Amino acid sequence: MQYIYDKFAKDDILEIKDENYNYIVKARRHKIDDIINFRNLEDKFLYSYKITSIDKKSALLTLVSKEEKIVENSKKLHLGWCIVDPKTIYENIASLNELGVDKISFIYSDFSQKNFKINFEKLEKILINSSVQCGRSSIIKIDDYKNLEEFVKYFPNSYFLDFSQISIDEKKVLIDTIIIGPEGGFSKKERDKFKTDFIVGFKSNIILRSETAAICTCSKIII
Repeated sequence: MQYIYDKFAKDDILEIKDENYNYIVKARRHKIDDIINFRNLEDKFLYSYKITSIDKKSALLTLVSKEEKIVENSKKLHLGWCIVDPKTIYENIASLNELGVDKISFIYSDFSQKNFKINFEKLEKILINSSVQCGRSSIIKIDDYKNLEEFVKYFPNSYFLDFSQISIDEKKVLIDTIIIGPEGGFSKKERDKFKTDFIVGFKSNIILRSETAAICTCSKIII
């Protein structure tokens, strides 16, 4: 871990228990006077705390310093991800967080199964654990939209990943928002509304799964 997450990090006195206590005291065997770094993932500060007391189920730490330390990619990318099986999203969103994706909007497109419901609380926990491991000073911002038309209304300059003669490599410096289709891709009705100049693709004839397309797309644009 690059730091430990606690929503109360920044308080002068920090009490740790449960998972953080087990990790710090039982797994890592930290002792009184050891210095440990925390983030609350709401601001950009890294907080250093000293352990002042330890008992059987909790420990008290005192804030000794804080430092504004931003660990983010300079490229900000907003991914519109048409909804697929939530299990697929849970399994792959940590990789997108590590890549530095700024925001993901989940979209119910024509070929998305409408009975799929995303557990945003579970996603947030996955993202926090990801940032703790990779050192990122934030997590991906997430929201959802009822259909593609609604999303494009708010983000009219969105690009679409689809079959295209225009390579994503040619446009990547211009792309701030890009939409990835679900399994089965976009419907004809959706494709009819695309702006031709805003459709990009890969130099490959192989059909990618939605999660593979999402990771490849974000990698090409951000890194």
